[in-house]
This record gives sequence, C-alpha cells and structure tokens, in this order.
Amino acid sequence: MSAPWPLPSLAPLLTPVLQDRLVLLINHVVSREPIAAQRLRPLAGRGLVVHLAQWPKLLPAAPDLILGVTPAGLFERVEEAPAGAGGLRIEIDASNPAKLALGALSGEAPRVSVQGDAAFAGEMHWLMDNLRWDIEDDLAGIVGPLPARQLAQFGRALRRTLSGMAERFAPKMSGSGA
Repeated sequence: MSAPWPLPSLAPLLTPVLQDRLVLLINHVVSREPIAAQRLRPLAGRGLVVHLAQWPKLLPAAPDLILGVTPAGLFERVEEAPAGAGGLRIEIDASNPAKLALGALSGEAPRVSVQGDAAFAGEMHWLMDNLRWDIEDDLAGIVGPLPARQLAQFGRALRRTLSGMAERFAPKMSGSGA
C-alpha cells in the first residue's frame, strides 16, 4: 500500500492558481491571432469543461478546468459551467501524462472526446488546429532573438529525446496492467 500524496491540503490552494496561469497562457495564444478572438466572440457566455480522462490513480486527482467565453472572445476560469444550452465538454486522454505534456509542447493534438454543441465544438477544433504558442518569439522579447533561438533549439532537442524515451517505455508501461 502506498503512502498518501504529500501535502494534499495544498491542492485546493494551488489548483486555482495553476489553472488561472493556464488560462492566461491560453488567452495569450488566442490574442496573438485576432481572428481567433473574433471567432469566439459570438460564443460569449457559453461554458467549456476540460476533463482529463483516464488520469493515473497513482497521481493526485486532476480537477476539471471550467472555462467561460467572455464577450472579448477570450476565456475566463469559472467555478461552474454556465447553465443552459450551448456548452461543451472535452475529455482529453491523459492516461500517459508525460506523453500528453510533451505533445502539448510540440503542438501535437491529444486524443479527445467532445460532447455538446456542434458549433462550439467546431470553433474549438479550429482553434486547436490553427493556434500555436510561439515560445521562441515570446522568449525573444525577454532575452533577445539569438538566445531565444538557441533556447528553442535546445528545447526541441530535449523534446525529441524525451519523446523518444516516452515512446520506448510506453509499451512496457501499458502492458503492466496497472
């Protein structure tokens, strides 16, 4: 029997902070492409629930991220999905969190299941297909273009190495029956 996750009492305090930072990042990416916010504006007031499906039981539970679309065509974290029609639920396959994180860094779309409003789902699909976080460009604004390029090259090399390791070990982990 394994010991309980350390410091479980911090989860209720840290989760909203981490989710707020994630929403800031999402809005940063959306705001860099004006067409994205334009496409989201008509969906203002609708809710989106992002659920990590098949999350490993050995890790602390991952709470749902509940977002509302603002009149500005951005997202805000909300405590409950807005009532009424037009909402959306996206379940992301999180059975391998390391692979999911590496895929997110490389722009690889995870396996998802979508339930809810078809028009909203179409817009979210468009966003996932067309928006990418330009990390190198953001770093260039902080450290300059040359160091940003070098950091980005290092990041890509590290991502390739870690992706290769994750793929190599994935069959062994999936066959363990855990």
